[in-house]
Amino acid sequence: MEITIILSLIYSIFVCLALGARCSDVYSRHDFPEGFVFGAGTSAYQWEGAANEDGRMPSIWDTFSHSHKVDGVDEACDGYHKYKEDVHLMADMSLDAYKFSISWSRLIPYGRGPLNPKALQFYKNLINELISHGIEPHVTLNHNDLPQALEDEYGGWLDRKIIKDFTAYADICFSEFGNDVKFWTTINEPNIFVLGGYDSGMQPPGRCSVICARGNSSTEPYIATHNILLAHASVARLYKQKYKDQQRGSVGISVYGFGVLPFTNSKDDELATQRAKDLLFGWILHPLVYGDYPDGMKGLVGDKLPTFSEDESEHVRGSLDFIGVVHYTSVYIKHADKPSPFSNLLSEFGVDIIFIGNSSLVEYQVFPWGLEEVLEYLKQTYSNPLIYILENGKPMKHNSSLHDTARVEYIHGYIGGVLNSVRNGSRIGGYFVWSFMDLYELLSGFEYSFGLYHVNFSDPNLKRSPKYSAHWYSSLLKGMTVSSHSIMELHRNYSIAYYGHSSL
Repeated sequence: MEITIILSLIYSIFVCLALGARCSDVYSRHDFPEGFVFGAGTSAYQWEGAANEDGRMPSIWDTFSHSHKVDGVDEACDGYHKYKEDVHLMADMSLDAYKFSISWSRLIPYGRGPLNPKALQFYKNLINELISHGIEPHVTLNHNDLPQALEDEYGGWLDRKIIKDFTAYADICFSEFGNDVKFWTTINEPNIFVLGGYDSGMQPPGRCSVICARGNSSTEPYIATHNILLAHASVARLYKQKYKDQQRGSVGISVYGFGVLPFTNSKDDELATQRAKDLLFGWILHPLVYGDYPDGMKGLVGDKLPTFSEDESEHVRGSLDFIGVVHYTSVYIKHADKPSPFSNLLSEFGVDIIFIGNSSLVEYQVFPWGLEEVLEYLKQTYSNPLIYILENGKPMKHNSSLHDTARVEYIHGYIGGVLNSVRNGSRIGGYFVWSFMDLYELLSGFEYSFGLYHVNFSDPNLKRSPKYSAHWYSSLLKGMTVSSHSIMELHRNYSIAYYGHSSL
């Protein structure tokens, strides 16, 4: 290590000690609790490719992407064929864990019925490859890619039939993979899934009242969410009754959470911010912790909000071993007097979202306080649950430089924010960067990417190359102390020498 790096680290540590504080700017993985895991993630539709191979049938994401004529989605990163290479890269990086999802329409092509033996073998091979390299698999059962067959047959999440089918699918996954998989996320960020899929129509299944050919934005988001919650509870109950004693695993769900701040100190904006929290968090978590929707939400939505029977409330309540948090950026919340042109739900809740600074859906600035605010809110509101940060990362233009210093600064800041939350008493079990490599992104296609590894989508071999962020994250995972003062020095002295190599 260059003497300048050493001196900058000593200076940073000295400043912290002189101020009598524990600085989240200067840390190593050893500052985190024993057993805390650092990982990275992808999802099946964005990583696997091989969309039409070995018996896989379409999901609602295939249908949506093809209807929008997006090139390259069927190949994605070809993880289906290149998984051994990718796991080797993960091991070189020293990842503790890898978060991925199972493609329901690959494993059970028509959503129910015969199991696809080639898909079963692929997932067993992937899990075995991870474990043989000391990497813990964290598995999501449904990352918003419902089998198209079930959508066509009965409307997917809009029909209670989905509860039985999703539970049967989960049963197969627990039976086949559960001896090796100890962390199961049932459904990925259902709050955003229903906003995109049934309110704005900007995501599959593309249902809404305004710009879509079908759907009802004023009722369907609530119906779909209700069935998602019942399906999650059914799966959690199945695992507890049939598998938990032997497999010793845990079942959770993930939620998307902006950091939210009132736009002004007015009473209207403060109340709107609480309504936004009910929409983001309470809609999903209140039933799973307390057995029913938040009172404020019931008052706003009225009869359009489905109700839980007494038995359903009992089954839903307490059906979480952990909460997965997906967080990227923070927003101001303003009381809205006029209907939103983009969202019936925002209109119904009377909130307007204003991105802070130059931040947007494709350009996230570094606001670690926003994640800290989310974690503190969950701690206070839901009795300090166990939390995993399952997605956090920064998008950049896909063809931008491999020297992605801005991404390093982002990740460094947010991991520091997680450390602050740990020190303030939040029970946090791990942090996962999104994403391990460049993917087909569900909101921006191939234009923007989050990857620690660059994927050359123009190369027939889809060559993977480590970005600076991959080297920085690997350094952290291998025990190096990092600080904001050392970022540019590391960039200047080390990054250039590595680029062009496929491993760390």
